[in-house]
Amino acid sequence: MAFIQKGSKSNRDIVYGINAVAAALETVPDTILSCWMVRGYEESGRLTALAAALERLGVKIQITQRHYLDEKTGQGAHQGVVIEVKATPPCDDADLEAFLDDHASDQQLLLVILDGVTDPRNLGAVMRSACAAGADGVIVPKDRAANLTPAARKVASGAADLLPLYAVTNLSRVIEGLRERFVRVVGLDGSAGADLFDETLTGPLALVLGAEDSGMRRLTREKCDQLVRIDMSEDMESLNVSVAAAVALFEARRQRRSTLA
Repeated sequence: MAFIQKGSKSNRDIVYGINAVAAALETVPDTILSCWMVRGYEESGRLTALAAALERLGVKIQITQRHYLDEKTGQGAHQGVVIEVKATPPCDDADLEAFLDDHASDQQLLLVILDGVTDPRNLGAVMRSACAAGADGVIVPKDRAANLTPAARKVASGAADLLPLYAVTNLSRVIEGLRERFVRVVGLDGSAGADLFDETLTGPLALVLGAEDSGMRRLTREKCDQLVRIDMSEDMESLNVSVAAAVALFEARRQRRSTLA
């Protein structure tokens, strides 16, 4: 998914960029309200294809100058197309509880918890990897953490419309609740003694990753069932949080292959 940001009305968002609009057409076509395209868009095969798909939905294409789209998107990389969509309310604690109730017996449950990740691009990259690895959702704190900003949705490349993001009030309480539901909580920590690749990552699982610079908070670390590290060359001290998440997620997927539906 590409950039998305609030429109002039509180119940509407704008999405921009060719890949973003294509993803919206594929995943949430019923939410699309209007569209603006740069004058001369017919010279681009991809924009022409998007325009045809939007018109089949009954969305009128409004032709405008590039500087108008620049202003509308805050100088974002709109690639000549902007759409307005119905805003999607964020998932919260109640949504997470309902989801967990519905998946109480799901032995393939796989969640990602981000503790204090503040870079929206990292959030978007984690969501993209989580979606690709077959995870069921990403959990973040409601405060002092990245949310689905334009940059996050751009990097997520459509995952933001496919994978729920739960913004919760108290992350420690959520982790406790997961453990009470017999979801194993494994935190990634560079100083841990256990190696990720030596551990069992099957069954209901939540992977926890910390902030870009400081890692998990002490309380979060203490709430985990286990801490693991990613074995790497001595030449490198650490991985970017989104890269570490991708490594852990696909190791979990590798181990689960024989039981994946």
